[in-house]
Amino acid sequence: MAPPDHIATALRNQAEGIHCLEAAAELVIAQAWLHRTGFTSRFLITAQGLADGRPMARVDWSAVTTALDAEVLRFSGGERRMLRLTASLADGIPVDLRESLVGIDRSNLDLLLTTLRHASGQRPTVGG
Repeated sequence: MAPPDHIATALRNQAEGIHCLEAAAELVIAQAWLHRTGFTSRFLITAQGLADGRPMARVDWSAVTTALDAEVLRFSGGERRMLRLTASLADGIPVDLRESLVGIDRSNLDLLLTTLRHASGQRPTVGG
């Protein structure tokens, strides 16, 4: 599998121009899931762009949520909640907000709020 920074670029390439996908990609990158081989080897799909040959990558969110439901992923409760929220944003997979938001720490809450602003079309500015 490619190094995390190459995967991050490929995720950004795939999501480019679609606010929800861009926001979800940035959340995946910020959560450092790309540094976890168990995540990238099982749930990441890579390809070359047809038009320009750029590297592209996407997460198989259906497989992620199936694995979460089956409790086969060794992630903390907070990581599991963030994965479910990201899957909902990226792929429209329903999520129980009450269940998912309870216990989110300040750092993840800040990331999530930035992600929601991005998804609504308010991309973060450089340096802030």
